[in-house]
Amino acid sequence: MELTQADVDRVVAAALAEDVGDGDRTTAALVPADAHARAQLLLEEPGVVCGVRVAAAVFRAVDPNVRVEALVDDGDAVTDVPAVLATVEGPARAVLTGERVALNLLGRLCGIASLTRRYVELVDGTGATILDTRKTTPGLRSLEKYAVRCGGGANHRAGLYDAVLVKENHLRIAGGIPAAVAALNGARDVEIEAETAEQVQEALDAGVGRILLDNMSPEQVAGAVGLVAGRAHLEASGGVSLGTVRAYAETGVDFISVGALTHGARSLHVSLEVLD
Repeated sequence: MELTQADVDRVVAAALAEDVGDGDRTTAALVPADAHARAQLLLEEPGVVCGVRVAAAVFRAVDPNVRVEALVDDGDAVTDVPAVLATVEGPARAVLTGERVALNLLGRLCGIASLTRRYVELVDGTGATILDTRKTTPGLRSLEKYAVRCGGGANHRAGLYDAVLVKENHLRIAGGIPAAVAALNGARDVEIEAETAEQVQEALDAGVGRILLDNMSPEQVAGAVGLVAGRAHLEASGGVSLGTVRAYAETGVDFISVGALTHGARSLHVSLEVLD
């Protein structure tokens, strides 16, 4: 799932419309139309950088004469703070009008990338891949999933349209795993959610290529890994935390999906400082 310029422009346009409306009354009243400003975008706490390109798009959308020079790359880890992420230069009104939207998006994306990096580091050496989920902020999915990638995680699926994942309620309506797989007319490209060892066996018997182990303990996941013995890819999901992710990874599971990467990440503290 690539982050396209169209994705960025769509989010930026909506965010500016929400914040600016029919005009920035304070800036228009206090800042001369011909005033020029130089400023810095700062990361005020340690973390993984993500979203400088998005912040730049905000300022350019307000006024294409604003120039933003990134000084770090998305995905870089910063420990020495405050750190200058980019310089911003151009019409002062545009810089001030775009400030809050740029910071909101930048801080949010840095927070997701930073939390993802913590999960990824905790499973290092196990072979498990950290995945995101569809638990994203409405309208921001493409940006938030990009932030997960900047943190070293991987994207599960972009939406309902690009993969088949049969969950508990699907199974209830379809009549169970064998019936659901039969209705799908093939199973190798299908992922089935399983809550018990019995359902794992049913999915194996149906030829399913990937099984989501829903809300199982690390011990139950380890049992499923032994049962499957490499015949399908396994994904642990549900209630995984920073405190438990290593235990899940050490079971030998292939993937660990963590909704908290996006719905539980705290925005990092970022700021814009006008120099002159």
